[in-house]
Amino acid sequence: MQEKLNLRQSLNILQSENTTPTESFQNQTLRQVLKLQNDLLVDFFRNYASKQNADFDSLSTAKKHDFIAQSVQKDTTLKNTFIGMCIGMFILEELTVYHSDSKTFNKRIIAMLVERLKDQIK
Repeated sequence: MQEKLNLRQSLNILQSENTTPTESFQNQTLRQVLKLQNDLLVDFFRNYASKQNADFDSLSTAKKHDFIAQSVQKDTTLKNTFIGMCIGMFILEELTVYHSDSKTFNKRIIAMLVERLKDQIK
């Protein structure tokens, strides 16, 4: 399991005394996992978009952003697949933290993922 941690790039995110455990998990685990899985997540979404919307590449940036947000929010299978791709990179201790508030962490995963996709799919 430790090998998964070794794959991740360390992010220099400062934590203050006001940082909540949820924010700490987001910054120390979720962001690192999303960064590690970035190419896979983007390619997975591009494949999804091409199957759902044949002219996705010809859409304006604003329409692409709308499509990304709507797809990830409303397509339960897509959303759960993305969440699973992230959870699969957790170590056991992180999974325990995730289970403590999975609903909140899922929302954070999806929100950060949507922003990543919007930033990278032009």
